[in-house]
Amino acid sequence: MGRRVTINDVARAAGVSRQTVSRALNDKGEIDGGTKQRVLDAAKELGYRPSRFARGLVRQDSTTIGLVIPDLLNPFFTEVAAGALEAARARGWHVIVYDTADSTAEESTLAVAVSQVDAVVGYFSLGESELDGHLTGIPAVLIGREHHTPRFSSIRVDGRAGIREAVGHLVARGHTSIGMLDHAGRAGPSPRHDWFAGAMTEHGLPAHLVGNAVQSVDGGAEALHELLGRHPGLTAVLTYNDVIAVGALKAARRLGRIVPDDLAVVGFDGLQLGTVVDPALTSVALDTTRIGALAIEQAGRLLHGDPLLPDEELQVDGVLVVRESA
Repeated sequence: MGRRVTINDVARAAGVSRQTVSRALNDKGEIDGGTKQRVLDAAKELGYRPSRFARGLVRQDSTTIGLVIPDLLNPFFTEVAAGALEAARARGWHVIVYDTADSTAEESTLAVAVSQVDAVVGYFSLGESELDGHLTGIPAVLIGREHHTPRFSSIRVDGRAGIREAVGHLVARGHTSIGMLDHAGRAGPSPRHDWFAGAMTEHGLPAHLVGNAVQSVDGGAEALHELLGRHPGLTAVLTYNDVIAVGALKAARRLGRIVPDDLAVVGFDGLQLGTVVDPALTSVALDTTRIGALAIEQAGRLLHGDPLLPDEELQVDGVLVVRESA
């Protein structure tokens, strides 16, 4: 599927300015009948769907972005949302936040919500063709995953180098029995698990000491307890995210394991939460503010029909931040 047809496309096809297109589509009086009909015919032929943004060129409506988040109780998504809100506020835009509860069924209800927004950014599980059907052609930026059609843009997260650095850090500290707590909600191993396995293989270490954790503090605690039950000799663990890592710290304390002397713990995300727990959490950190800001920037470019940011600027890499837990 091609990119979204913009007001600029209609203007070029009709041989008029974008302001004239806006006047024609909004039935303003300052335009002659022949020009108006030419614009309407061009819009129909191109399949142009006027957005709230385009209508605002005349009525000065404020641009509104829909931010789709799978779980606002997870502080990672809250931090990303804060970055997006700050970037939108700087443009004078509004943001409506939708919490899908990490459910594809909830994502399917977005067709109702999109009538209120000019573009959407956020986290989606649905495939692009199905998602396109729900979004009815409005600009969309997918966070944390690749896009495969020009209809969408995406902000990618790459933690390969950061996890490689984390495993190297643990090995340098003398750890050879290193496990991982992966995301239990996925159908198979996560990309973070694959990055972990690759790093372990580079050091000639086994990568099968893996448990699955629900993305919550209690989920992390239960998963570490189960993993240590199967592999009591484990001396270090990398977790899918910082929330799970905090649960692992909690479980380690209950089990009488001193962190990091008896068990090193490394998270992923680099949340502010990790600085207030005891011991402070070592983590592969992502710039959450930048993720949110990039999504808003790319949405603005889609809305205006401007050149999109190049791929190399749309990737956020994880970087190891060493604190007290490892």
